[in-house]
Amino acid sequence: MTHQVHAFEPPERFVAGTVGEPGDRTFFLQARGGGRVVSVALEKVQVSLLAEKLEELLLEANKRFGVTLPEVPLLPVHDNEPLDTPVDEEFRVGTLGLAFDVDTATVVIEAIEAGEAEVEISGDPLAEDEDETEDDDEEPDDDLDRLRVRLTPEATRAFIDRARRVVAAGRPPCPLCGQPLDPGGHLCPRHNGYHR
Repeated sequence: MTHQVHAFEPPERFVAGTVGEPGDRTFFLQARGGGRVVSVALEKVQVSLLAEKLEELLLEANKRFGVTLPEVPLLPVHDNEPLDTPVDEEFRVGTLGLAFDVDTATVVIEAIEAGEAEVEISGDPLAEDEDETEDDDEEPDDDLDRLRVRLTPEATRAFIDRARRVVAAGRPPCPLCGQPLDPGGHLCPRHNGYHR
């Protein structure tokens, strides 16, 4: 079976976003460019981890290769626009891969479809071969669909900012146990199951 690679190098827009109400949201990565829009679904923890690892990747690229990091503007211009509609899920993400291409000073993000086995977050985004953007060996997931985007450090920083805001925009955490609070409260384990 052939796989499809949705490549945006670079995209006009690449964002993390959600569809649905807090507590029942579906998270998406969405890339737009060349008259195409591709949306892939993933878990909230994957969005959070992606933002964290992208930040680490930028810092490591600065340290190892002297890449100039974009300054955080005093009055940031946020992309608060909703996802482009219709939001049609191409696939559910199983693995996220990151690399830094030294030749073009760009960050490469690859979202790979979940296989039949399970959804997981694997691999070290700060691997030793950061200037490599392609896998050298045949891997079992070579027949899975992928979304690949190439971003400048500035676009990467903007993606990180929005991804963090999207993750934080959910239900507030319980001050005692940290689990998300529903509008009507929740059964808090720190209160022995009493409604809070």
